[in-house]
Amino acid sequence: MLDIDFVRRQFPAFSEPSLQGQAFFENAGGSYTCAPVIDRLTRYYHQRKVQPYAPYAAAEAAGAEMDEARARLAALLGVETDELSFGPSTSQNTFVLANAVRCWLTPGEAIVVTNQDHEANSGPWRRLADEGIEVREWRIDSETGSLDPTDLDVLLEDGNVRLVCFPHCSNIVGEINDVTAITALAHAAGAFVVVDGVSYAPHGLPDVGNLGPDVYLFSSYKTYGPHQGVMVIRRQFGFELPNQAHYFNGETLYKRFTPAGPDHAQVAASAGMVDYIVTLAAHHGIEGSAVERGVAVHDLMREHEIELMQPLLDYLAARNDLRLIGPRAAERRAPTIAVDLGRNAEEAARALAAHGIMAGGGNFYGVRPLEALGIDPEQGVLRLSFVHYTTKAEVDQLIAALDATL
Repeated sequence: MLDIDFVRRQFPAFSEPSLQGQAFFENAGGSYTCAPVIDRLTRYYHQRKVQPYAPYAAAEAAGAEMDEARARLAALLGVETDELSFGPSTSQNTFVLANAVRCWLTPGEAIVVTNQDHEANSGPWRRLADEGIEVREWRIDSETGSLDPTDLDVLLEDGNVRLVCFPHCSNIVGEINDVTAITALAHAAGAFVVVDGVSYAPHGLPDVGNLGPDVYLFSSYKTYGPHQGVMVIRRQFGFELPNQAHYFNGETLYKRFTPAGPDHAQVAASAGMVDYIVTLAAHHGIEGSAVERGVAVHDLMREHEIELMQPLLDYLAARNDLRLIGPRAAERRAPTIAVDLGRNAEEAARALAAHGIMAGGGNFYGVRPLEALGIDPEQGVLRLSFVHYTTKAEVDQLIAALDATL
């Protein structure tokens, strides 16, 4: 079992006086930062804030730490080092990638997007319709919010689809999509696959190499790290797309989709995310390769989250004054739980704050899934999201606060 006391000691926020008594349930918007990331960021700004890779000690140390972050994070994700790149955000990474795809596709070819996505993995792809590219929508069920793979089969059957874009997990619906099965379906039809992992990765970094997509994107500031977008792009697809960086960087895969220079300090600090996972693995007696330790820590996190999530789902499902979005079974979803209150959700979040609950209300850039579910985006949903460092006592505090405010 996950040693929750040990986990929380790795996060300075839990010993911060100003946060005492506050239960954090807006982790889907950004997680607390683990101590190794803060330590690395502080050290970089104190000792290495110079142009990296120059021929003097501080610059060599700066470059080495940036290289370390890329190599260790790629190993944890089960991909090659040069298949991982950093950018200012996942939204920006997706925008650059979509521009490359725009130059690669030809009129008459098609892509598939969903209406379950955060707008960052929807809007940039939909704009390709302006270039004569057919955009096909894989639509969710209007009651459950689920994506049915048989519907995707129909969209793929004529063989004209070159790219399929979908979320590993929706930031509104919360359901975990079967990335491996969907990727296999798309690949069999001759299409590449882009997966938005922003809402899944905080619950345990996945073995991307084993999952199989051609692109996997997530945000390090939601996985206990600095504010960076992380993109895995596999070699075959990466070199098939046109270079988006300086022409002389075109032969380096991790630079091809980074038009501007990366944030050196934040890239270097990203190695702290791996430090944290390695520390958890060692504390729990987990050994093996980087990817094996990553998978085992992922499973520890998920088991803890599932145990805490099911009572909350049962409580919400039993109420007749709200609509719980997504699966009722904790095993099928992430603990990003949206509820439709039939009224302004931000006001409800403000009421919860008086009870020490930090939660969010709004549309969370999920306007399309909300509209598909028949929910007014202006009214929004109350979103209750947590990760593995949340405790049972905090979930109990949340339920008591919901009782008092709803």
